[in-house]
Amino acid sequence: MAKALLTEDFDYDLPEELIASIPRKDRNGSRMMVIDRSLGKISCSRFGDFKDYINKDDICILNDTKVVPSRFFNENRKIEIIRLEETEPNVWKCLVRPGKKMRINSPISIGGVDGTVEKILPDGERMIRFSDSINIEKHGELALPHYMKRDADPIDVKRYQTVYAKSPGAIAAPTAGLHFTPQLLEGIPHTFITLHVGIGTFQPVRADRIIDHKMHSERFHLSEKSALAINSARRKIAVGTTVTRVLEHLSLKSMSEIESASGQTNIFIYPGHRFLGTDALLTNFHLPKSTLFMLVCALAGTDLMKEAYKKAVLEKFRFFSYGDCCLII
Repeated sequence: MAKALLTEDFDYDLPEELIASIPRKDRNGSRMMVIDRSLGKISCSRFGDFKDYINKDDICILNDTKVVPSRFFNENRKIEIIRLEETEPNVWKCLVRPGKKMRINSPISIGGVDGTVEKILPDGERMIRFSDSINIEKHGELALPHYMKRDADPIDVKRYQTVYAKSPGAIAAPTAGLHFTPQLLEGIPHTFITLHVGIGTFQPVRADRIIDHKMHSERFHLSEKSALAINSARRKIAVGTTVTRVLEHLSLKSMSEIESASGQTNIFIYPGHRFLGTDALLTNFHLPKSTLFMLVCALAGTDLMKEAYKKAVLEKFRFFSYGDCCLII
């Protein structure tokens, strides 16, 4: 019997000073590590050279979700709410802090609109019903990842968003796409999918065995036009782990060519997964013991990825959302 994979198997040492809390001056100024799986080779490059790795019969698939303000405070800013989704008109599914102040029937007011906690879900999330709609653009803030250790600034409104963001609904940005400029995008064959990145992106794996981890679910959409472009390509290059999850979810359902679809996926990709819809992946550097690091280990092999991350630390690459990227081919 194969040994159960443990969460601690996907740990690595990361100096805190390598965590990128602010974006680079230029979007496409990031460094890029290239990991060649067939050769077991790791090399350092620049993201500006990304196009040199793309052939005309390849397809780059990008996530066009748009980050929406998801962080709110009550009138005296003593209660913080992360809006996960609007389950019905004026009813929000939320994370709240501090939870002890938000019990059943507890009142809250945001932007002059009154609300009441109707239900507390088993995992601590609250269902809050408001008396009217709330202007989220006016009263909300971007919910930056906790490791940035700061509130959102005006620069984040522009930079914590891809240049091709189109479909509102994400809490977190599909960060592999943050490196692209319109000019670079014009020079490569590409198409889009939509997956609204949820709060699960920030959630740690608390289970000792990774098979015991409950994966979050996220909404996605793939159009007929994009499905046709993907199926016609020689090589499918996912820009980000969110795209990989959609491609693998749909490939597992069809076991051949993918079809247009809308729905939700909670696919959990870790070593042992057989990739059917992803040939290469552009992604940022991920947190230790995270589901995203497990995904890249599944694609490239745990030993090779750990070697790559060790090299990235030695070469002082920038990590996480505003950090540098790696291309797994």
